[in-house]
Amino acid sequence: MEARMDFLDRLGSYLSSEILMYLDDPSDLFHVSRVSRAWRHLVIENGLWKQLCLRMFPQLSRVARVIELNNGSGEEPMEVGCSYQMEWESLERDDRVYALLAQYCTSFLDGNCVSEAISASSTDNYPEESVENTLQPADIVERRASYWSSKGQRNPAVPETLIFKLASELCVISEIHIRPFQAYFQFGLPIYSAKFVRFRMGHPRSLADVACDLPGDSLPGSADDKFVWTYSSQEFPMHQECQLQTFKLPEPVLCVGGILQIELLGRVQRQEMDGLFYICISHVQVVGRSLSPAFGVEILEPSGKFVLKNDLKHKFHTHPSLPKEEPGEIYADHLQRRLMDLERIVNLLQGNVVEDLDEYEFGEENNEALEADHL
Repeated sequence: MEARMDFLDRLGSYLSSEILMYLDDPSDLFHVSRVSRAWRHLVIENGLWKQLCLRMFPQLSRVARVIELNNGSGEEPMEVGCSYQMEWESLERDDRVYALLAQYCTSFLDGNCVSEAISASSTDNYPEESVENTLQPADIVERRASYWSSKGQRNPAVPETLIFKLASELCVISEIHIRPFQAYFQFGLPIYSAKFVRFRMGHPRSLADVACDLPGDSLPGSADDKFVWTYSSQEFPMHQECQLQTFKLPEPVLCVGGILQIELLGRVQRQEMDGLFYICISHVQVVGRSLSPAFGVEILEPSGKFVLKNDLKHKFHTHPSLPKEEPGEIYADHLQRRLMDLERIVNLLQGNVVEDLDEYEFGEENNEALEADHL
């Protein structure tokens, strides 16, 4: 059999990695990693899994390092051996962790990620109108109206904030649902919504700052003194309607630290009894997926960076085991056609004559593997 040439060898490492950077689907990058030893080496050496995760979630730019727990050799890598070996082991570890992270972030069905209500900026009647009531989906619980109410204000521009603890330290959040409260016991059935809503995500400055059941249902001092916010959304208009309203984020957000703040901006409803403006919320849902227990974080203050931890005891049961030494089983034809199209573009941009690239295949070793194991 005539030996064939891997066309990525013709392009070189730089152009090859630049082309593969355009892969935005984890399944495509997974298949690339299984083509051959050379292709897997290219993926590891250029940190393509890490780059893909950074494009999906810019919040990962604050990762200081990654650690694999329960890997049978201690929680942190031993700094022994030559510098090249240590660097390569670090690249391989990053490759494994980020590959698994990308799959976790795209493989699970979304659910409600709210764990606890931490505090509200104000509460009119505590505990009857506590922020904890917003965790209940029903408007009436034990024959009582279930909702949170702010204190009344003469100025309708005074904002309010609600702070929640999410299901884990790492959650991917895609949308938030909020239902304003309709006071069915007041004349005219008024709905105490806000004009706009905005969302912030982050982590506590210390573990003491996430304590719940505080007197008056509010944190002492400013929430900005207790939490570090690493994400802030745009403002979304809120309708004065008693229904679960959906606020979809432009892109899914990786919440590092497990804290969500809901900012309620502007008041629209005045209470007839006292002439003051209130905001009342009946129910809150946070739609997303928790990455626990497979992933956790350790915040490194005061830098704001964090350690990304992957617990191998909780490996995802369908996690693809990437090959270490031998060419894997691949979906070769579709992937090869896509990469050949990219090579044609590169050749045209370089002013080279475009040959019939369908003639280019892998070398004999890989070709025989494909013929034997092609799916």
